[in-house]
Amino acid sequence: MTSAAAPSLQSLVGSKTYGHADGSYRLDRTIRAEAGYDLVVAGGGPAGAAAAICAARLGAKVLLVESTGCLGGMGSSGLVTAFDPMANGEQGLVGGFMLELVETMYARGFMSPGIDPNSWRKKFHSWSPFKAEGLKLMLDEFALSAGVEVRFFTRVIDADVDAQDRHVNGVVLSNVEGYSYVKARTFVDATGDAILANLCGVPCREAGRDTPKIMPSTLASLFTGVDWAVPRGYEQNDYLPQALADGHFTQYDRHLPGMSKVGHQVGYLNGGHLFNLNALRCRDLSDGVMWGRKLALEYMEFYRKYVPGCAKIEHVTTASLLGIRESRRIVGEYELTLRDYLARREFPDQIGIFNKFVDIHPYDCSKEEYERFSTEKDKTARLKAGEWFGIPYGILVPRGWKNLWVAGRCASSDVSVHGSIRVQPAASMMGQAAGTAAVQSLRTGRSAAEIDTEELVNTLRAHGANLPQKTLSRTLTTQ
Repeated sequence: MTSAAAPSLQSLVGSKTYGHADGSYRLDRTIRAEAGYDLVVAGGGPAGAAAAICAARLGAKVLLVESTGCLGGMGSSGLVTAFDPMANGEQGLVGGFMLELVETMYARGFMSPGIDPNSWRKKFHSWSPFKAEGLKLMLDEFALSAGVEVRFFTRVIDADVDAQDRHVNGVVLSNVEGYSYVKARTFVDATGDAILANLCGVPCREAGRDTPKIMPSTLASLFTGVDWAVPRGYEQNDYLPQALADGHFTQYDRHLPGMSKVGHQVGYLNGGHLFNLNALRCRDLSDGVMWGRKLALEYMEFYRKYVPGCAKIEHVTTASLLGIRESRRIVGEYELTLRDYLARREFPDQIGIFNKFVDIHPYDCSKEEYERFSTEKDKTARLKAGEWFGIPYGILVPRGWKNLWVAGRCASSDVSVHGSIRVQPAASMMGQAAGTAAVQSLRTGRSAAEIDTEELVNTLRAHGANLPQKTLSRTLTTQ
């Protein structure tokens, strides 16, 4: 792999205009240019961290760009401090980097006190709560030991592409030092919102534009002072109907995922839906976090008044990131669909297997919508114990693009399957696969869609991924 070159100055002249009658603007400036990177990863959440660390472990010179001050994304800045189901009741499904991370966190005491490791090794639809600070620390350590260069408080704001060849040349970054242009050989978009892919001109499906509705967001919270001898998981919902009948809440939200134990007296609350929030609109994001903080206070008062063991709880903080469930999804070389999910389809190029139910939260507060959600979650789109479906490599590759991958929430799927794979364990598997594929592409000179997927699967297997398919293929699965 290449070594990083010393930064130089390069004049980048944009095509934007300034001061014209139509309100457009022009921005010409000289900014610092850098080269020498094999891979730039945009976004340091579960997908981006896995992509960067796994690629660096394979010898790539990696730059990881993250807009917040820590890695982990929704698990850290978003305070969604419970890993979604990683097993199917008979065996663990999620291996590789994600399993290494959880097992190391458990050994270091960063999982919820008293948690049973079979929560991620075997149990059916079992969540694994953890401590956010532990996740941050472990990802820092993994990134540093792998040699990843991490830039916090940095965003990708533009892309330099050869649109005809569908090749990314570099990205423009913005942080406290100003703008910089970074040239690299490969790129992974792990922003969740497909920000880099969209800047490159990759066709994307947007919630609310290409779908009639937008799945609601949630602003998660941490509470302390919980007597965990009393409240247990979904039993908290037994007290919700009375609070709703009493008019306790501003909105009549029937769905409460609940509070999970992450410390001896600490709980993580996944509660309070932000309906009709478009995560691609700054106004919606701004209004959403303010509304979310108001709802957090209402839920604190609900737990204090109605739920045994919570009379003395205190609200510690709300998350610094909104829990966005859908925004953009790329149009990939393959689109994973509900038909694939229900068929328990196995793919020769699958880079992960999973079992989580199709989790499409209610779109509004109506009784009819809650009944739709409950029926779908419990009956229509839930696999049985012992079952799984495959996640194919092709959903990570924007259709036709040479050196660009995505991983995580912006991968190519329909809305239903997105409701299953938008979570941290699946995102991490996608990230490991994207980072590994980028390195293979660099080594072989083949584009993202042309790499030997049999070799990719075997490399992932060698690094702990659970990929049980008996039939392999040298080419990716396409539509």
